[in-house]
Amino acid sequence: MTQDDIAVQAPSDPQDSRSHSREAGGPLSEAQAREIAAEAESVVAEIATVVEGKDEVARIAVLVLLAGGHLLIEDIPGVGKTMLAKSLAASLGAERHRIQFTPDLLPGDVTGASVFNQATSEFEFRRGAVFTQILLADEINRASPKTQSALLEAMEERQVTVDGTTYALAEPFMVVATANPVEMEGTYRLPEAQRDRFLAQTTMGYPVPSAEARMLATQTGPVPEGDHDVIDAVITRTSPERIAAHISLVRSVYASPVILDYAVRLAQATRSHPQVTLGASPRAAVHLVRAAKAKAALTARTFVTPQDISDVIMPVWRHRMHLTPQALSRGASAEELVDQVLRSTAQQ
Repeated sequence: MTQDDIAVQAPSDPQDSRSHSREAGGPLSEAQAREIAAEAESVVAEIATVVEGKDEVARIAVLVLLAGGHLLIEDIPGVGKTMLAKSLAASLGAERHRIQFTPDLLPGDVTGASVFNQATSEFEFRRGAVFTQILLADEINRASPKTQSALLEAMEERQVTVDGTTYALAEPFMVVATANPVEMEGTYRLPEAQRDRFLAQTTMGYPVPSAEARMLATQTGPVPEGDHDVIDAVITRTSPERIAAHISLVRSVYASPVILDYAVRLAQATRSHPQVTLGASPRAAVHLVRAAKAKAALTARTFVTPQDISDVIMPVWRHRMHLTPQALSRGASAEELVDQVLRSTAQQ
């Protein structure tokens, strides 16, 4: 039996098939998959007009968006982390807010706070920057852990609770957080509960010389009349409403029981690995399957294959692995561990 046979094997019982359709809102059609793939590729191409030579990073950002998740970009300053997030929002035509995280930033600056209105003699809620569609949390690890944690409820439940009142966030909602390396001065490591809420983690890296030269030409050249910076020239390729619909459709990509079992066995392998103190959580397994579904949709397929799992497991899991002190002292890395687990776990 081939991988594709495993992936698309439909329930043998018609009742099981009807049950699956009810739970998933109906299977994704091939026409819908092609539409999602084409629109996503146009967004990636538009981001590439600003962030030169980083098509793969742009695809990861779009994949995370379609999977309904959040993205953590960890890298040194000046490599385009912020520009990637801003160009993503601009190409979607989405509302975007930016929070510059600093040591004196308060949780209320993120979520909002109740303010006393002297005119009415009542408290009224003033919304924070989190009430948007694409939230750029810039240098998130420069704020205190208490302020970082203000995003936890918003990231997981798409809502904010302040003074006992719950406020729903817009759809779609995605946090793109940038972080400097943890060993840099004036930074705080993200709480583990928050790192686990990011569906994927990636790095930008330095561009190749040719791409860097094109970037210099674009960002140091004249700005078109009426524009303030290079982001203003980004063409809107879709709409937030269409993206929200695509996110819902991606959940209907079919993942067979064999695929789900494969994801569970991979998670269990990280938890029992002798070099790991904390392996993949159940949330990590959920994020892996969601990312694999988005990967399938990006290639205009309506079902998940084991190769989709392999393609997305590194950015989805490497930031969640916690190695033993002995493994770290030997120079082991989370990437190597995830690769070991992937190679040692049978697909069926």
